[in-house]
Amino acid sequence: MNYKRIPLGPLWTNSYVIDDGRGTAFCIDAGGDPADVLAYLRNERLKLAAIVLTHCHMDHILGCAALKKATGAVLYAPADDEPLLADPNRNLAGEFGYEIEAVQPDCLVRDGDVFSVGGISLTALHTPGHTPGSTCYVAEQDGEKLLVSGDTLFARSIGRTDLTGGDSEAMSRSLARLNAIVGDMAVLPGHGPETTLQKEREWNPFLKD
Repeated sequence: MNYKRIPLGPLWTNSYVIDDGRGTAFCIDAGGDPADVLAYLRNERLKLAAIVLTHCHMDHILGCAALKKATGAVLYAPADDEPLLADPNRNLAGEFGYEIEAVQPDCLVRDGDVFSVGGISLTALHTPGHTPGSTCYVAEQDGEKLLVSGDTLFARSIGRTDLTGGDSEAMSRSLARLNAIVGDMAVLPGHGPETTLQKEREWNPFLKD
């Protein structure tokens, strides 16, 4: 399993292209003009089979429609965040002065759903707090695991809960759920540097026991 972090958009959101080493890939979030994602796909000779959203704030969906049109990828979105996709007052586009091209999800993701993209299996963990539908994904291939944490868990920090739809109590429960995951794995957050679960257990004040 290979991955490439490609920051996109006005808030420098981490988009990730993750591939199975056999030519099939998916993109986590698409927060701006997808030109860099498309260039990477061409250079690495990868077929983008899916776009997987961690949540539906403006800075994570801004480039979804364009990327979907360019690749024909299937769009997976958290079920509880579906209303945000078309509502600029809830996805923050109105607040930041952006217009987002409408896009419809092909698949709505709920807690515990498991789906595959190429040779990679993804398990959805509903982790509300930043938004009602915020979802982390455990990506696994041949025993290797990655945690895609969106704006739930960052290196040494967590996502905001003071925006529309945020819930600090729900966030606390979600963090406890992530903390309870057995073992260590790489963590790919929605903003900032990559980290690991064990590092966050040791150093993140919001995740420490």
